[in-house]
Amino acid sequence: MTDYKILAEQIMELAKEDPYYLPLLSNTSALIMETLPDLNWSGFYLVKDGRLVLGPFQGKVACIHIGIGDGVCGTAVKTDKVLRVEDVHKFPGHIACDSASSSEIVLPIHRTDASGNRGTAAVLDIDSPLTGRFSEDDEAGLAKIVKILEETIQW
Repeated sequence: MTDYKILAEQIMELAKEDPYYLPLLSNTSALIMETLPDLNWSGFYLVKDGRLVLGPFQGKVACIHIGIGDGVCGTAVKTDKVLRVEDVHKFPGHIACDSASSSEIVLPIHRTDASGNRGTAAVLDIDSPLTGRFSEDDEAGLAKIVKILEETIQW
């Protein structure tokens, strides 16, 4: 079982070292990939100009652009909800960037702009070759990591 408390502490220390989004998201994706078993992709998509653009990640080459509302990542942004998909092949409109992926979890990451408006800035996207890989415990642990990112990251 993954120790999300230790993972969260490691990410907090990385944020203290440098909260700029590029190194922080890069190292976060690497830590997740190293720490969680049975993954084949861990990374981020950033909201830019009304669509998602590939950000820092670990894994195989990925889709560069995803429309808001498209696939699991775009749907998570459109609905502003965590999506934990047991079998991506049954998800309507799933985008198969890596045909080896069978399950996926996507968590929206929010930020507040200078005017005080809160919106989705990115998503954390994690894929596994195993069907049903992500549990409620994974979702809760990853939500804590997203909260740290939301509170510390400098865009």
